[in-house]
Amino acid sequence: MTAPQALSIRTFSDRPEALAHFILRAGEAPRLLAFDDAMGCPMETALAALEWTRAAGVLPDEDQLHAARLTSETAAAVIERKVEGQRQYIYFGPRLDAPPMDVFEGKVLFDEPGVKAVEFSQRAHALAHFLRATSGTGALLAILGRRAPEIRHLRRWLGPILGELDVPRTLVAGWFAATAAGCLLQATDGEPNYRYVEVGLEP
Repeated sequence: MTAPQALSIRTFSDRPEALAHFILRAGEAPRLLAFDDAMGCPMETALAALEWTRAAGVLPDEDQLHAARLTSETAAAVIERKVEGQRQYIYFGPRLDAPPMDVFEGKVLFDEPGVKAVEFSQRAHALAHFLRATSGTGALLAILGRRAPEIRHLRRWLGPILGELDVPRTLVAGWFAATAAGCLLQATDGEPNYRYVEVGLEP
């Protein structure tokens, strides 16, 4: 885990001001935004999930994260990776209790009790499958950016950022680059307020 040399924390009571600050600080960096930013994405299991996927070899560092949903009971994600020189989008998550999809949309990699993996050649098809499986509740999507964050940068920066929280909070938005990252988080109890935490290697 990389120890940050620079740390910046700001607290906002106004949602538009908090989001504006986040977008300004993110610049062109890859980012994730909550599908429902009034709810956010719970972070209590995020670090454990990322470390487990590394240990199990499910998500290599070079994968890019296009969508994710983490709860204490289940998890789902869409990642981008190169397979035989071609970009592929792979959905990992719970089995989908819905009519079978058209075979041309994706290829089932495995379908076991409680978990399913489907490979897509189109990002839109993978995200549609993800949203159908999760309903978007508590989900994060890589939108309003030119590319998705790399798993290596989430693993590097989420720990230091979450370590600076004063109260339990959900993730509303986050950007992740090689030398820095910033997250906007919302308090889960009491009056709605937002905390922006940014960490980096440069002082």
